[in-house]
Order: sequence, then structure tokens, then C-alpha cells
Amino acid sequence: MKHKMQIGPYQLNNQLIVAPMAGVTDQAFRNLCLRYGAALAVSEMLSSNPEVWDTDKSRQRMTHSGEEGIRSVQIAGADPDLMAQAALFNVEQGAHIIDINMGCPAKKVNKKLAGSALMQNPPLVKEILQAVVAAVNVPVTLKIRTGWEPEHKNGVQIAQIAEDCGIASLAVHGRTRQCMYRGDAEYDTIKAIKQNVSIPVVANGDIDSPEKARFVLEYTGADALMIGRGAQGRPWIFREIQHYLETGNKLAPIEVAEQRQVMLEHLTKLYDLYGEYKGIRFARKHMGWYLDQEAQRQFRADFNRLETAAEQYSLVECYFDELVQN
Repeated sequence: MKHKMQIGPYQLNNQLIVAPMAGVTDQAFRNLCLRYGAALAVSEMLSSNPEVWDTDKSRQRMTHSGEEGIRSVQIAGADPDLMAQAALFNVEQGAHIIDINMGCPAKKVNKKLAGSALMQNPPLVKEILQAVVAAVNVPVTLKIRTGWEPEHKNGVQIAQIAEDCGIASLAVHGRTRQCMYRGDAEYDTIKAIKQNVSIPVVANGDIDSPEKARFVLEYTGADALMIGRGAQGRPWIFREIQHYLETGNKLAPIEVAEQRQVMLEHLTKLYDLYGEYKGIRFARKHMGWYLDQEAQRQFRADFNRLETAAEQYSLVECYFDELVQN
């Protein structure tokens, strides 16, 4: 199953995209996913409020120096002029693609009527999309949910507005805003959207295995898949899915030595990116995902108590030394 997806002038190598996840898809994680076969990694959401652009958090999210591949930056907000300014600012910082967030269900974002809350207001959606597309000379993509709540699934209407406004591709998470991340994603709405627009459609939601990836692609007819939580602690999922899509065979599980190398490298990159104090805290979250099984509970408890980078690094090494001996 070979299919190349085009976003403006950019042709993706395959059909696999890393979803933007706040506090997760920083540069360290994006580069790992790209190395394991993701064709595109969208950066964490940036506010369209210019007052926060100079904060440490925003500066880190805008860091793209030394980044591999196509740089796609996600922006969020509800004011068309501010969104246009944010898009322009990020293109000046080196973004190749601007992605607009209308999929985030977080209360913090929705309170400001940004994220998936915007789906309640199609005229405002249109204003924002037109303003951003007009402001920049790079492709603009959009991420939405199936609707605001299960009774109001207006994903098809929003998709048609997006196409009319010149959006280059559309990612759809198979849940409504009200569903947050509960229950199972549904793919009927994504299928309907694909049938009603001619721009590329990317399916997102609960894609956590090679088999699920193939099912969602075939069922929805989507042009590509966006994988978020399925890649947490498992950046090699992109390699596994791509192999399965190409051959119909499953790859053997990742070898212990390679997993060890990935985790240690990820730790080092987090310390480099955030400095030791913050890096240690981000590492607790990521390392917990890598070892998210009952048997590793003790490791996580021990790891989360550590206060220096050297201790964290050493514990990961010891963990794998014991694993090999057993």
C-alpha cells in the first residue's frame, strides 16, 4: 500500500505523521519519531498571543535549529488578526507549514474559545482560515475534531469551509470536543469528510498498532494517518506501521539493546533542550511511557524520586543491565 501525500510543495515520504501534543512533541521527541520513519512531525501548539512568544516555554517550542525534515508549526487562537500575525512570525522563524489547531479539547484552550471550541462558530472558523492563508506564502493545514459534541458533528461542514479557504490538508481526530479522549475514536465522520472534500485528509485517533493503522486507512480512505498517544514511549511505532503497510508482515519487537540506546539518547536530548532542572522533570514523564507496564512500576517509582541527570541516566543503564542478565 504505497501512497505519497502532498502538502503544498512538500511531498511526504509515506503516510505517517506525528500529532502535535503539548508538552510531548518537543524537538527531542520529534527527531526520534522522524528517525523511526514518520514523514512529518508537527510541533507543539503555540499560542497566537504575541505576549507569550518571548517566554522560555514558547522559545523552546519554536526551536527548529538542527531539526530534520519539513518543519510544521501549530498555532492556536480565536482572533483572526492575531492568528495571521502568529503564522507570519513562525514562518519568519523557519516554519515550512503552518498548522491551525481546532482540535485541542483542553479547557484552558477552549475557555478562550480556541481549539475545538471554534467548531461551534463556523463563520469565525472561516475568518481565521482566510486570514492565516492570506498572511503567509507557505501551506496552511488544519486540525479538527468530528464536531463539538456527539449531537453536533459538523466536521463535514468545517472541512468544506477549510477547502474553500485554501487549506492544504486537514487532520481529523475521531472524537468530538465533549468526548475529550474518552471512549473509542469513530472513523465514520472521517470517512464522510474524505468523501466530501478533495484536499488531503489525515485520520487521527487511537491508532496504536500496525493492524489498526491499516484498518483506519482502508476504512476511511484517508490520505495519511496522524499518530499521537500511540507513539508516546514508542517512537519506533512508525517503523512498525510502515513495514506492515508495505509488506503485510509484522516486524519483530524492538530489541532490548536498541530500546536502551533510544531511552538514553532521549534523556540526553531532554537535558540539552531544557537544561538539567527542567529536563529531569520532562524525563520522568517520557521514561514512564517507555516502561508503562506493571512489571516496571518499581522502576518508575525509583526514577521519579531522582533529582540529578546523572542519577536518572545511571538508573536507566542499571535497569537494562538487569534486564539482560535475567
